[in-house]
Amino acid sequence: MLRITPRSPRIAAGLTAVVATGLLSSGSALAAIGTPDTGTHAYTARITVGDEATARGCSATLIAGDWLLSAKSCFGADVAAGAPKLPVKAIVGDKTYAVTELAPRTERDVVLLHLDKVVVGVTPARLGSTVPPTEAAVTAAGHGRTKTEWVPGKIHTASFKTTAQDATTLALESTGQGSTICQGDAGGPVLNAAGELVALNSRSWQGGCLGTDPAETRTGAIAARTDDLAAWIMQTRTAAHGWKTGAVVTSGSTLFQGIRLADGTWTDFADVRTKASDIGGIRTAAAAGVGSDTHVLAIATNGTLQHTVRKADGTWVPFGNVGDVAGHLGSLTQITAVSIGNDLHVVAVANGKVFHTLRTAGGHWTPFGDLSTVAGPIGTVTHAAIASVDGALQVVTVSGGKAHHSLRTPSGHWSRWGDVAQAAGPTGPITGIAIAGVDGDAHVIVATDNGTRQHHAIRKANASWERFGELTGYLGNVTSKSVSATHVNGELQLIAVTADNKVVHTVRHADRTWNTTPVTLPGVTGTLGAVSITGTL
Repeated sequence: MLRITPRSPRIAAGLTAVVATGLLSSGSALAAIGTPDTGTHAYTARITVGDEATARGCSATLIAGDWLLSAKSCFGADVAAGAPKLPVKAIVGDKTYAVTELAPRTERDVVLLHLDKVVVGVTPARLGSTVPPTEAAVTAAGHGRTKTEWVPGKIHTASFKTTAQDATTLALESTGQGSTICQGDAGGPVLNAAGELVALNSRSWQGGCLGTDPAETRTGAIAARTDDLAAWIMQTRTAAHGWKTGAVVTSGSTLFQGIRLADGTWTDFADVRTKASDIGGIRTAAAAGVGSDTHVLAIATNGTLQHTVRKADGTWVPFGNVGDVAGHLGSLTQITAVSIGNDLHVVAVANGKVFHTLRTAGGHWTPFGDLSTVAGPIGTVTHAAIASVDGALQVVTVSGGKAHHSLRTPSGHWSRWGDVAQAAGPTGPITGIAIAGVDGDAHVIVATDNGTRQHHAIRKANASWERFGELTGYLGNVTSKSVSATHVNGELQLIAVTADNKVVHTVRHADRTWNTTPVTLPGVTGTLGAVSITGTL
């Protein structure tokens, strides 16, 4: 039996990319030689490239809620990153999605496809992290032809074994029973014995496939490796345009940053000082999204206020001392930040007072101003939070265990402090506060009774209030140490660090339902402290 090895350019070049051309019906699914699938491999998608009359067909593999992996050869010789040149549709399960962005891998037959929305009802394939050894059993799946059917209409699977591997490919050979990878299977998954994705169908001799030369009996194939692409996949996903949640959390004197993607998965959390610059220990921090960038304000253990930016491409700007440009504040205890347009607004609690500055889109900082001079005195302030609501900056503070509210109009005018309890109802003594603007409303969350209870109220766009309601039914019986809220894609997101050193995250959807999940923090160790989240595009 002839063994196809990727180290043999002459033989490998003879294999044909398994891309279906001239589809008879772009509305019908295509499938592969082997055994019809019973639903185990539902993450095997079908894609069509081009207009309906002339579309090419391939397979693809769902690897995240809104991302597919497929074969770059499906898109022709000139595949560029960004929006596809031709319309691309993907069928996952029983639903059709549009592909909005391509991210090709330069050195192998692999491309990432970004979908227009998150897939529901289908669990993505698990990524393997080890290349299968020679003679390892693998399973291939796809939507390509079979021996007898041009358009089978269902996923098929087939058994193979590996015969060789190099840095970018696996060589496969049929284990018998007529297994072959056919036209339309390109981009379908190749799975190891544990059911993990390790490669994608790429090229094949196509022996026995419908429409091929009957004299061709070879069934060998070449697959593009994916087992070493996890870091590239995550980097591409985080850099892509679209709503994400950026989070920073302190652990001891270290600050970590991570990103929650559209499908709810989180990246690893990285030490911010190793990414930006080392400013020594950090007491607390706040994050604010400005477009696709994440701005981070940190109070260092030496008492200075520092500022850095995580750019959309994942690079960081070195920390800079805000006090040098906006004025030094003594006894800083808390910081909060939000964007309005491309301006960054920052509110700091220092010496029991509240101060405000803003950084313009051009990078200019205004001097810190004492809000008691424009909004009135409210006693010693322990906590503050800010939000952007219809172009206005809304501020909530805690003084004497009570919440107060003020706002800064787009013209720069400040309202006098108002007692939130008078408008939204009484609560126990407040020990934490957060606010976020969603569709003209300001959502206020308070932690009370030493963090053992959490409450939610809404200041409506017409300045009326929906009264506080407890969140126990959504968050569970937690004791919160730190809470933060933000707006992400028309929804309220809330995150809390709990007294048992855990993190919970919840989303309040537009229909007023809540979805709460625990958050693991890959890369973070030690005792958690303050947390802050923000939305970015």
